[in-house]
Amino acid sequence: MNAITTHVLDTSRGRPASGVVVRLEVEGTARSWRQIAKGATDTDGRASNLLPHSYALAGGTYRLTFETGPYFAAQGTETFYREVVIVFTVRNPEEHYHVPLLLSPFGYATYRGS
Repeated sequence: MNAITTHVLDTSRGRPASGVVVRLEVEGTARSWRQIAKGATDTDGRASNLLPHSYALAGGTYRLTFETGPYFAAQGTETFYREVVIVFTVRNPEEHYHVPLLLSPFGYATYRGS
């Protein structure tokens, strides 16, 4: 199992958001960010293989960036948010970190899932 996963649900349509591009980055020194992975959500809205197997998860600050503008543009839907950025802290690298995104054209919510 990958230690960082996400799931995007389009609450305006009542279904998973497939094809949303997601970037995973880790914060380095001087608040610089280094990209670890980039992928897209599958037909179930999940990006479960985002963290490369070669990457050893360590404690620190991570950032998920969801490219929501292109997702809504592909549906012909106007949106307020071009992207959604979620910054979170990994305190125990032995744990699984699931970060869902509930998305609509004019709002979003997130939480630490299981």
